[in-house]
Amino acid sequence: MIDLDVVVLTGAGISAESGVPTFRDAQTGLWARYDPQELATPEAFARDPKLVWQWYGWRRRLTAAAQPNSAHFGLAALEREVRAFTLLTQNVDDLHYRAGSVSVLELHGNIHRTRCSIEGVVVEGHDEDDAPPQCPACGGWLRPDVVWFGEMLDAWILGEAERRASECDVFISVGTSAQVYPAAALPQTAKRAGAALIEINIDDTALSSHADYVLREPATSGVAQLEGLLNTLGRRSG
Repeated sequence: MIDLDVVVLTGAGISAESGVPTFRDAQTGLWARYDPQELATPEAFARDPKLVWQWYGWRRRLTAAAQPNSAHFGLAALEREVRAFTLLTQNVDDLHYRAGSVSVLELHGNIHRTRCSIEGVVVEGHDEDDAPPQCPACGGWLRPDVVWFGEMLDAWILGEAERRASECDVFISVGTSAQVYPAAALPQTAKRAGAALIEINIDDTALSSHADYVLREPATSGVAQLEGLLNTLGRRSG
């Protein structure tokens, strides 16, 4: 057991290695003529709910066909090796759950859940048609349970993420550009509270110059090195 409280933030880079296109690279075929930032908004859904629902149906099929990779499995294993562990993800697929992670906070929601656009409650057991189904309680359109542009993150989830970041010993950023707020502020929250900051990314990011350790590698090979690095940090803190 490694005596550390560890928080991990994951972004699109980890799922890209499972073949899930990043949000802005996902426009192919029929959808190539659409700007994803113009589809993933409350205004777009109000204007054309069928179009937005069909686009998310296509994205759901992409993520459902993908499989967790060794980085997903590595983080699930790491959860069992440290004293305390929280996984914060910006990804809306369910690959972390499918890999076995338990303590997960989904900052931007989950594309495989559906909620009522009026009441906000999660609704299960609906048909996956080309047009959005209606809420059985109020008749409102059902929508993907994700955070769209212009929407606030769930207040409880964000608050819990900020609390855990401020209390951890080590904060690890994996495959995220560190550009999307408020998630991008979480590593700095941890750093200011005294946590060691580790970045795993193939590219330089706004976070890189603040990190104590930078693994300039894909998520799969970077995560494979974490246990050894955390063992070293654990011995130093002890």
